[in-house]
Amino acid sequence: MSDNHSILFRLSISPEDYLAYYQGAARDVVALAEDGRRVRFPASALQRFIAREGIHGLFELQFDADRKFRGLRRLGN
Repeated sequence: MSDNHSILFRLSISPEDYLAYYQGAARDVVALAEDGRRVRFPASALQRFIAREGIHGLFELQFDADRKFRGLRRLGN
């Protein structure tokens, strides 16, 4: 995937904070990218990354040419 179709950002979400997403109180996550852009994506994309400590690390959000969400992957801590 080309660089212009992905954005890097860090997340640090406690288990308690993620509970609001899990329970449906919040549908989208908004984060500040490494390059200063603001990104928004579905909270459900984080479910596979939840751990006892919450969700922490460097992530890559992937999207298509129409800016539609394509995927999310963790790159590291």
